[in-house]
Amino acid sequence: MNRFYIVCSVAALAAASSFAEAAAPTDPQIAAIVVTANQVDIDAGTFAKSRAHSEKVREFAQLMVTDHSAVNKSATELARKLNVTPEPNATSKGLKEGGEKNLASLSKLSGPQFDIAYVTHEVDYHETVLEALDQTLIPGATNPELKALLVKVRPAFVAHLEHARALKNEIAKGKGT
Repeated sequence: MNRFYIVCSVAALAAASSFAEAAAPTDPQIAAIVVTANQVDIDAGTFAKSRAHSEKVREFAQLMVTDHSAVNKSATELARKLNVTPEPNATSKGLKEGGEKNLASLSKLSGPQFDIAYVTHEVDYHETVLEALDQTLIPGATNPELKALLVKVRPAFVAHLEHARALKNEIAKGKGT
């Protein structure tokens, strides 16, 4: 897979870190970033479930759909409780566009090439999500409940990253089938 598409899909989230330097994102903007970032991974996982060559990759894709759907449900419920409407912003829009480019790129692949491209993207994406959580989103959240939600879901993103890295190594060694 062209590395350009991987970079595009994670660059928007990385922009959240630089966004903080100019002006910290507001809680409604953070909510939009969180919901969009999760939806991008849900969409990629849903697509990967139908296209993956390897059973392990299909299982990983299902895990991404399940876990990221749960985070979005929690975030949506919290936003409703706090009467906060997620506010689209440059980062959330960039994430959506990057996700669409990733899906377009993945749609041109099949077999083991699809698997490695999808899993490589998941590694890069989760690294970037964790960086944004640590450097921008958690420190920038002003509402204690929003901050607590971000802190609570962080370990799942770490687990996803480690799982994706291990799966990528298995695929590279020909054991990811």
